[in-house]
Amino acid sequence: MMSTYADVLRVALSLSAKQRSELADAILNSLDDEEAGASNGPPQLSEAWRAEIARRSAEIDAGTAQSCTWEETKLRARQRASRDG
Repeated sequence: MMSTYADVLRVALSLSAKQRSELADAILNSLDDEEAGASNGPPQLSEAWRAEIARRSAEIDAGTAQSCTWEETKLRARQRASRDG
Protein backbone atom coordinates (compact mmCIF):
# COMPACT_ATOMS: atom_id res chain seq x y z
CA MET A 1 0.00 0.00 0.00
CA MET A 2 1.32 3.41 -0.93
CA SER A 3 1.65 6.07 1.77
CA THR A 4 -0.20 9.30 1.35
CA TYR A 5 1.22 12.73 2.04
CA ALA A 6 -0.79 12.84 5.28
CA ASP A 7 0.66 9.48 6.39
CA VAL A 8 4.21 10.58 5.66
CA LEU A 9 3.67 13.92 7.41
CA ARG A 10 2.16 12.24 10.48
CA VAL A 11 5.11 9.88 10.79
CA ALA A 12 7.66 12.65 10.11
CA LEU A 13 6.14 14.86 12.81
CA SER A 14 6.40 12.02 15.31
CA LEU A 15 10.20 11.95 14.92
CA SER A 16 12.55 13.68 17.32
CA ALA A 17 13.69 17.20 16.48
CA LYS A 18 17.11 15.87 15.43
CA GLN A 19 15.53 13.26 13.16
CA ARG A 20 13.15 15.83 11.62
CA SER A 21 16.10 18.12 10.97
CA GLU A 22 18.03 15.30 9.28
CA LEU A 23 14.95 14.38 7.24
CA ALA A 24 14.46 17.99 6.14
CA ASP A 25 18.12 18.20 5.11
CA ALA A 26 17.81 14.96 3.13
CA ILE A 27 14.69 16.20 1.35
CA LEU A 28 16.26 19.58 0.53
CA ASN A 29 19.42 17.88 -0.72
CA SER A 30 17.34 15.63 -2.96
CA LEU A 31 15.81 18.72 -4.55
CA ASP A 32 19.27 20.17 -5.19
CA ASP A 33 20.38 16.87 -6.75
CA GLU A 34 17.28 16.70 -8.92
CA GLU A 35 17.68 20.28 -10.15
CA ALA A 36 21.37 19.72 -10.88
CA GLY A 37 20.58 16.59 -12.91
CA ALA A 38 17.92 18.35 -14.96
CA SER A 39 20.23 21.14 -16.01
CA ASN A 40 22.39 20.95 -19.11
CA GLY A 41 24.36 24.06 -18.29
CA PRO A 42 24.68 26.94 -15.90
CA PRO A 43 21.45 28.49 -14.64
CA GLN A 44 20.17 31.54 -16.46
CA LEU A 45 20.22 34.53 -14.13
CA SER A 46 18.22 37.71 -14.43
CA GLU A 47 19.99 41.06 -14.50
CA ALA A 48 18.70 41.75 -10.99
CA TRP A 49 20.36 38.58 -9.68
CA ARG A 50 23.59 39.37 -11.54
CA ALA A 51 23.64 42.84 -9.96
CA GLU A 52 22.95 41.37 -6.49
CA ILE A 53 25.73 38.81 -6.89
CA ALA A 54 28.14 41.53 -8.02
CA ARG A 55 27.17 43.75 -5.07
CA ARG A 56 27.63 40.97 -2.53
CA SER A 57 30.90 39.89 -4.13
CA ALA A 58 32.21 43.44 -3.93
CA GLU A 59 31.27 43.61 -0.23
CA ILE A 60 33.18 40.39 0.45
CA ASP A 61 36.20 41.64 -1.52
CA ALA A 62 36.13 44.95 0.38
CA GLY A 63 35.88 43.16 3.72
CA THR A 64 32.60 44.88 4.61
CA ALA A 65 30.49 41.71 4.57
CA GLN A 66 30.54 39.10 7.27
CA SER A 67 30.26 35.52 6.04
CA CYS A 68 29.25 32.39 7.91
CA THR A 69 29.30 28.66 7.30
CA TRP A 70 26.35 26.64 6.04
CA GLU A 71 26.14 25.02 9.49
CA GLU A 72 25.81 28.46 11.15
CA THR A 73 23.18 29.47 8.60
CA LYS A 74 21.10 26.32 9.25
CA LEU A 75 21.39 26.83 13.01
CA ARG A 76 20.17 30.44 12.73
CA ALA A 77 17.28 29.36 10.52
CA ARG A 78 16.25 26.65 12.97
CA GLN A 79 16.45 29.07 15.90
CA ARG A 80 14.37 31.64 14.02
CA ALA A 81 11.80 28.98 13.04
CA SER A 82 11.42 27.69 16.58
CA ARG A 83 11.12 31.25 17.91
CA ASP A 84 8.58 32.33 15.26
CA GLY A 85 6.64 29.09 15.03
